[in-house]
Amino acid sequence: MTPQGEYRRLYIDGAWTEPATSELITVISPYTEQPLAQVPAGSIADIDRAVGAARRAFDAGPWPRISLDERIAVVRRLRDAVVKRHDTIAELVTAEMGCVITQSRAMQAPGATALLDMFLEHAPTHPWSQVRPGPVINALVTREPVGVVAAIVPWNSPFVLSVLKIAPALIAGCTVVLKPPPEAPLDSYVLAEAIIEAGIPAGVVNIVPADREPSEYLVKHPGVDKVSFTGSTAAGRRIAELCGADLRRVGLELGGKSAAIVLDDADLDVVIASVRALSLRYNGQACNNKTRIVVSPRRRGELLDRLEAMAAAMPVGDPADPETAIGPLATARQRDRVEGYIASGLAEGAKLVVGGGRPTHLDHGWFVETTVFTDVEPAMAIAREEIFGPVLSVLTAQDEDDAVAIANDSDYGLNGSVFSADEEHALAVARRIRTGTVEVNGRSAGFGTPIGGFKASGIGREAGPEGFDEYIEFKAFGISAALAEKLG
Repeated sequence: MTPQGEYRRLYIDGAWTEPATSELITVISPYTEQPLAQVPAGSIADIDRAVGAARRAFDAGPWPRISLDERIAVVRRLRDAVVKRHDTIAELVTAEMGCVITQSRAMQAPGATALLDMFLEHAPTHPWSQVRPGPVINALVTREPVGVVAAIVPWNSPFVLSVLKIAPALIAGCTVVLKPPPEAPLDSYVLAEAIIEAGIPAGVVNIVPADREPSEYLVKHPGVDKVSFTGSTAAGRRIAELCGADLRRVGLELGGKSAAIVLDDADLDVVIASVRALSLRYNGQACNNKTRIVVSPRRRGELLDRLEAMAAAMPVGDPADPETAIGPLATARQRDRVEGYIASGLAEGAKLVVGGGRPTHLDHGWFVETTVFTDVEPAMAIAREEIFGPVLSVLTAQDEDDAVAIANDSDYGLNGSVFSADEEHALAVARRIRTGTVEVNGRSAGFGTPIGGFKASGIGREAGPEGFDEYIEFKAFGISAALAEKLG
């Protein structure tokens, strides 16, 4: 596969199949603003075929019934097939959504392999079956596959997030219908090639890019047992509503407005390196970016100077150029949204430190300059709502308690950071922040830990061994003492 071309079929029931309609999704390059490729626009009929294939594979096929070791072996082959395609994956993600190539090569492609390695490492020792003996009652508790999973992923990290859902679902014994985003569906064709090479049985994974109406139909489909969604909080609320009507299992990894607390003894070299890497990742289009930076008046001036210099040292341009640090936003719609928030910040009284417009040296591409605001108040829209672009807000806290209060004054609770020369003190402050993950001095918790959030940032956890339990149902059996002893 190459970034250019047309992909005219869908991967359903273990084969490349003709779509039910002639409708196409045109993928537009966010850098050139020209058509990049076309893929079939999955229809309701295609969703029916994909769910039907997954349903048969789960209800009558071998996948849920073969041993855990056999499933692990197949997923290991998938991992090896993905590794072979790292370069292609990186190039496609950069082409279709504008992630700079250095990040695509370091995160978008290897991140998928790291996730597969992590799940493969934890799968053999996960408590899939436990005997619970007692003086009177003896029980066997098992983790059974939840069934057919609808996995819906966004455009900002499509391949990694597809693997984040598919890998634990497959190991648990589920079957999957993957719905890639219409803005960035090309990498899913490479995933299908890897699935074929790995020898995953027909119907176990099916891939249907689609727009909103067929996607909503998938969420409501009676053949689906579990919906796993990553995306905006607004879309997550709609999915939760639809699943709630049928009591369908749902996992949601949603938006964030994460805060980085800079304590007075923090090393600003560490802070700036972390902000560059973890607040502006994917051109600002990552839900766990730390886009609110909370600092005291004593360090604010120095921090603002450093942020301005950082922005100036991050070249904006062609995402395929290894020298580029900030690429275009994924869609024209997203650029309009980000520009609307910049205008809102100015209207509400925030002041620009740097950026705020479009790069003057570029006459094409959906670009926004790296933008830093100061004099931001917690009630402003730029401090409360997810912007999803290279826009940072600096808020001032009078003391440590005020900093924690500002960090927690959010509808979201996905991620955060605390910076201090005293790591134990930083951890104590981090414990007070109501988010799913907090990075102490910019240190990532890694894929071996659960990913997810408090409040409007979602329901459930992905990654780590906890990620398996998003795709299981617990089942309990009453058994005799003799059988408990034998199984134990």
